[in-house]
Amino acid sequence: MADIEPPFGDIWDGLRAGRVIPFLGAGASIVGRAEGAAWHASEAAFLPSGRELAHFLAERSNFPSQDPADVDDLAKVASYTADVSGRAMLRQRLRAVFNHPYRGSPLHAFLAEVSTPLLIVVTNYDTLLEQAFQAAGKPYDLVVYPADRAAIGHALLWWPHGQTDPVAVEAKELDLDLERTTVIYKMHGTTWPASETWDNFVITEEDYVEFLSRMTTNSSSAVPAQFYQYSRQRSFLFLGYSLHDWNLRVVLRNLRRQFETMTGKSDEDDVPSWAIQRRPSPLERRLWSRRRVDIFDMDIDQFVSQLADWKRRD
Repeated sequence: MADIEPPFGDIWDGLRAGRVIPFLGAGASIVGRAEGAAWHASEAAFLPSGRELAHFLAERSNFPSQDPADVDDLAKVASYTADVSGRAMLRQRLRAVFNHPYRGSPLHAFLAEVSTPLLIVVTNYDTLLEQAFQAAGKPYDLVVYPADRAAIGHALLWWPHGQTDPVAVEAKELDLDLERTTVIYKMHGTTWPASETWDNFVITEEDYVEFLSRMTTNSSSAVPAQFYQYSRQRSFLFLGYSLHDWNLRVVLRNLRRQFETMTGKSDEDDVPSWAIQRRPSPLERRLWSRRRVDIFDMDIDQFVSQLADWKRRD
């Protein structure tokens, strides 16, 4: 499907009807960045890529390898940083990167302008999406998977709209009005601008093992059961993801497995899902296809611009 355009009309109709669940990956937070522009921690004009963040942490923790297979691996470098410098120092260094007034993108602003409540799943640590909703005056609830908060056990953190402190609630007990309220689910943690108290990040190898372990338990304490039920007969829209990331492949596999188990969804019930990715490799095309996701070679900025044209026709 390399040479055809996404079905913009279907995607927009689905969004405005609340039948599409956007998934935002790392690439969704660095859209608008000039091609070839380098990230520098001292300037912080835009967010780093995963590779750049890995190099930032490696430099400060005196990471012992220069092999790209090691120093480009964010989870591996973060694990070393946590082991050598401690988890608190890792959180402090990540906060120094993510707690900046970065400018949001047209994608974040576009999603905040959709009048229908949405469930939006995010695997980024930044708060660009929340800032866009606040700027638009749109209410939302925030649900966060807490990576390193042993005190709350297997609970999730839930910020009802307007509250400054979260409620700790078990995933199976979370009860949200998804038909009336937009919910942002941050699957890999978040930075918390007001205070470092609630900063938490799924970033080390151990964090990912724990997260995936919780996803595959019968109780599925990582993803609220309510979200699986809500997902039935809804499409997914993946923005800013690459399936070269094995963590994402495992997450998607387990999401589908849990989804089918909890909803009884069969192949006959399939609805279309889409991924927007610039220059996907043949391997990534094959991996998306195996997950029954149509992949389109397009910049996210270009995709949002053309989708906005459909919105203006209404």
